[in-house]
Amino acid sequence: MDIRFPRPTVTTGAVLVLVAATAAVVVTGADAASAASVTFTPVADTYVQSDTASTNYGTSTQIVADNSPVRRSFLRFTVSGVSGTVTGAKLRLRTISGNSGSDAGGTFRRVSNTTWSETGTTWNNQPAIDGATLGTLGAVSGDTWYEVDVTAAVTGNGTYSFGATSASGDGAYYDTRESGADAPQLVVSTGTTTPPTSGDPVFVGAGDIADSGSGDSATATLLDSIPGTVFTTGDNVYDSGTASQFSSYYEPTWGRHKTRTRPSPGNHDYNTSGATGYYNYFGTSAGPSGRGYYSFDLGNWHVVSLNSNISMSAGSTQEQWLRADLAASGKPCTLAYWHHPLFTSSSNHAPSTSTRPLYQALYDYNADVVVWGHNHVYERFAPMNPSGGADTSRGVRSFVAGMGGAGHYGFGTIQPNSEARNSSAWGVLKFTLHSGSYDWQFVPVAGQTYNDSGTGTCH
Repeated sequence: MDIRFPRPTVTTGAVLVLVAATAAVVVTGADAASAASVTFTPVADTYVQSDTASTNYGTSTQIVADNSPVRRSFLRFTVSGVSGTVTGAKLRLRTISGNSGSDAGGTFRRVSNTTWSETGTTWNNQPAIDGATLGTLGAVSGDTWYEVDVTAAVTGNGTYSFGATSASGDGAYYDTRESGADAPQLVVSTGTTTPPTSGDPVFVGAGDIADSGSGDSATATLLDSIPGTVFTTGDNVYDSGTASQFSSYYEPTWGRHKTRTRPSPGNHDYNTSGATGYYNYFGTSAGPSGRGYYSFDLGNWHVVSLNSNISMSAGSTQEQWLRADLAASGKPCTLAYWHHPLFTSSSNHAPSTSTRPLYQALYDYNADVVVWGHNHVYERFAPMNPSGGADTSRGVRSFVAGMGGAGHYGFGTIQPNSEARNSSAWGVLKFTLHSGSYDWQFVPVAGQTYNDSGTGTCH
């Protein structure tokens, strides 16, 4: 994938702490069509304690690895629906928020016994932690995600148990499946996802994504089975785009697709001064820190990610860069995306007319598709010129794709040329980018049925 930045890239720090061994296999760009990941939560988890030998802790909201008193943790996962070769597996745990952390996060091993009872296991009848060591966590902080590479233990469908122990008297506390969104995860990667029949690139995503609710988890699960490059149309995490919120909300959901994600920032990301949480989390994938606009090519398409939180006026640095970037592109098809919509029928946020110079530049260079977020709805408009008039010859087709997981908004006055709308379903917008055309599809989360799909041709 050829990525173009306005200036040389800058080095930024990562927020997620990666520990133990290497992470699961990472595949991006065109190769992503050959890989997928599926996330499982525990079917059982508990811990046992040496000085309360007959007590069961199966309904606790925490598991513990400690040596004073001795406390051992157990987790069990059922892996199903996975076909082909497992290329990676990660056990992901979140330390609880009410503890400052530990100097030792614990040693993790496979447990051969997979029939122990969550509500019946005690110190007196605990299963043996008898498998090979899979990984050891060093010092851990509170309220943070950690992961252990357990690829050596997970070979495909089946039931897997893991145990955690510690030689430190400073216990490490982790959230359990009773904690909801902070529950442990087993992320299994395979090389068996079927690419689109055409073999053309897939570009899939949404905006207004991660908060303390369940919508982001549901849309992230959709991405688990959709190959290709992921985009975001801003407001990646709520409410203020802090490093902690990226770690707490985005990382355990859409974060597992971070290596194949090409984001754009939203106003909530900029609630942290300079959007430093956003830029530090995504690093060079988000373009130069503090600038937030960049471009890249996917197959026969030129793709541009823009920043609607900084100046967009005609003659501004960003608008001039966009025109130069479009003039230099040798691709026949162009797609752009940013946060604030120029056209929208939602009753929550009015059209952002300050974005019109960006749309005008795209129109002048015969761009084909624009995607926005900001309003937590899905809406599709017919191809239009920058004034909002229907234009079947040179018009740009636009979408509002703000259904990534945050709470839904409603519609007000329906704007001219609005062709499809939904305000009740979470989902992702999937594009298949052919050499001279494109397919779009709204993919709803499990349990919701709204659909919208179609085909367009490049100018």
